[in-house]
Amino acid sequence: MSVPIVRTVAELRTVVAGWRRSGASVAVVPTMGALHEGHLSLVRAALQQADQVIVTLFVNPKQFNSAADLTAYPRTENQDAAKLVPLGAHLLYVPDAEEMYPAGFATTVSVAAIGESLCGAFRPGHFDGVATVVAKLFLQTGADFAFFGEKDFQQLQLVRRMVKDLDIPTTVVACPTVREVDGLALSSRNVRLSPAERAIAPKLASVLVETAERLARGGPLLATLAEARAATLAAGYREVEYLELRGEADLQPMTSVDRPARLLVAAWLGDTRLIDNVTTSPIGSTN
Repeated sequence: MSVPIVRTVAELRTVVAGWRRSGASVAVVPTMGALHEGHLSLVRAALQQADQVIVTLFVNPKQFNSAADLTAYPRTENQDAAKLVPLGAHLLYVPDAEEMYPAGFATTVSVAAIGESLCGAFRPGHFDGVATVVAKLFLQTGADFAFFGEKDFQQLQLVRRMVKDLDIPTTVVACPTVREVDGLALSSRNVRLSPAERAIAPKLASVLVETAERLARGGPLLATLAEARAATLAAGYREVEYLELRGEADLQPMTSVDRPARLLVAAWLGDTRLIDNVTTSPIGSTN
């Protein structure tokens, strides 16, 4: 038994058209492969909500800032397909770069306000690449629902904004971050960590949780964030690109925890860039 695989837009639309004729609802789970439990949790959530579930696998060159990073990104199609079989995913869509960006391709989708800060400030053009490929995947699949993890919270909010602004009839569903027992957020990049780095990596999450709790209790913002950066570096991370408090709804900078917020971080551990985020709300808030 195996999950059916299609590689062209024409094949994909033929399958989806058949589903539509039977009145089925359709969900999509966009991925770049190297599937882990975080991805699989999205597939499970999609299967609970839609009649038919498409998982996409495309390592998108337009969202990489480094050719070396693109080359190093794991490509594990056979293993990924095998992981989807017991879940019951209905289709795996695996286009190549020529199918997604044929000769003469000249269009870019940009979500300016959200895509230019945080990760966008350190990875110029990254979120234009994300928005462009996600818009294409939504249009190619015609999905009613799309499932994204909260670990990439800026990406999630960017996709939500794009869907709203462009009137794309796909409902974006957010799913909680999946973590290892020690707190490390699951990521395809975790396989790059050496054993020594893997032992250090969970400190990022623990620093975030401790910092979020301090801020919720009214701790001074600038001093608390500075201490969190110092703690991250002291744990063994070599660089903290950002560690910021942003409004959960709009990702705007905050000066205090006066409404639901996200504490977001990007940091380098050796040659691996890790991101994470946690929620924080005013003490006594029910949000």
